[in-house]
Amino acid sequence: MSEHDSRAAHRNEIREFLTSRRARITPAQAGLPAYGGNRRVKGLRREEVAMLSGVSVDYYVRMERGDLSGASDSVLESMATALQLDEAEHDHLFALARAAGPSKARPQTPTRTVRPAVQQVLDAMSEAPAWVRNGRHDIIAMNPLAKALYSPVLESRVAGPSGRRPANTTRFVYLDPAARDFFVDYDLIARDAAAMLRQEAGRNPHDVKFHRNGRKRLRHPIVGELDLDFEAMDLPSEPGLCLNVYTAPIGTPTADALRLLASWAASQHVPTPLHLDKDADVS
Repeated sequence: MSEHDSRAAHRNEIREFLTSRRARITPAQAGLPAYGGNRRVKGLRREEVAMLSGVSVDYYVRMERGDLSGASDSVLESMATALQLDEAEHDHLFALARAAGPSKARPQTPTRTVRPAVQQVLDAMSEAPAWVRNGRHDIIAMNPLAKALYSPVLESRVAGPSGRRPANTTRFVYLDPAARDFFVDYDLIARDAAAMLRQEAGRNPHDVKFHRNGRKRLRHPIVGELDLDFEAMDLPSEPGLCLNVYTAPIGTPTADALRLLASWAASQHVPTPLHLDKDADVS
């Protein structure tokens, strides 16, 4: 894609994102009177968003047409409030504005390692599967129980580690037929994976979401079905990396199964995705 085509595509993303967010909010939701019985637009008018954002109508129209270059953080915050954006959408708006700036930052190479101290933290969590991933869902580090839990991913021909790339959970979801058996709620997992990657890449103006906690049901080949609670936490000391931890309430069949899995893992050689050549191509 040429630079001109890339800029045009980015402006279209901004336009679709802002118009779709404006269309979903009624005047009543925005605390505005709805004058007249027939409104020709779905949701708020441009001038209403401009008023709520504290900018001129001409300036808001320019932004909605795809030009966010030069927009200050305060203007973006006001727009996010006026459009009632959730946290993921708020971050998406700021990402679109950064990408529209005069000098686009060079894309960062995905992180492939963690500091020894982070690995120590993982290994100290002996009763809960815990692992670290980057934004594109490469598995960067795991504790032994996580390796056992995700052994189908690590052993996958298409998603497991190789000399050129680390294991990747999203490749497993979309490319390995075994994923449909491993993930009990496969369709939900596939939709969530797509939404998370869209938020990371900033490519889709509609479905962007965070995936920070919830429940995940797995069907493990050794210990059977598991009903897990998960928490996903950003690592402030490791920008771009996220710590995932799976737990189960004490006394539940899943908690018993995790203990059984830990015992099995202690007696097995579980494949690891960690040791890549530092010059390896991870694309």
